[in-house]
Amino acid sequence: MPVFIRSQFMRKLTHQEILERQKEKLRHARLPFAVVLNNVRSLYNVGSIFRTSDGAGVEKIWICGITGHPPNSRIAKTALDAQEHVPWEYREDIFSLLKELKKKKYQIVLLEQTQESRPYEDFKPEGPVCLVVGNEIDGVTQEILPYCDKAIEIEMAGIKNSLNVAVAFGIIAYHFRYCFNQKKK
Repeated sequence: MPVFIRSQFMRKLTHQEILERQKEKLRHARLPFAVVLNNVRSLYNVGSIFRTSDGAGVEKIWICGITGHPPNSRIAKTALDAQEHVPWEYREDIFSLLKELKKKKYQIVLLEQTQESRPYEDFKPEGPVCLVVGNEIDGVTQEILPYCDKAIEIEMAGIKNSLNVAVAFGIIAYHFRYCFNQKKK
């Protein structure tokens, strides 16, 4: 049986073509989607979340607690300068921040395993949404839960009970992006 080789019809974009395409995409507004990083320990995870936030169209990153923030060479290493393009702000106190965001009509969504958490695929963001992610080991503290409207989680099929915080954030960020883009159609 002959093997069909698709490479005859497909061509990889050049670096210049990719840059031109991205310039066009920069003209589009960011999504009504913010993220709170609470006590994220790894600066490499913070940098990765900046880079993913840039790609997904996140409007702002709120950095709270012990989470490191730019300028920092370890953040820059994984962010690849995304920290220069995604708006961000440091707030030591997450509780006052979440109160402010609720007053601005943000739906506060926790990425955490709780008694009430639902599979992320079942959640569709309505209006402005703020995703709260926590520490790599302990997640978010129990005290944050009353400030949140919903809790979502990523189902795990193996022996490990969670993903790396930056990986988990990426899954949810692109799920939210997909949901917002579906509303536009």
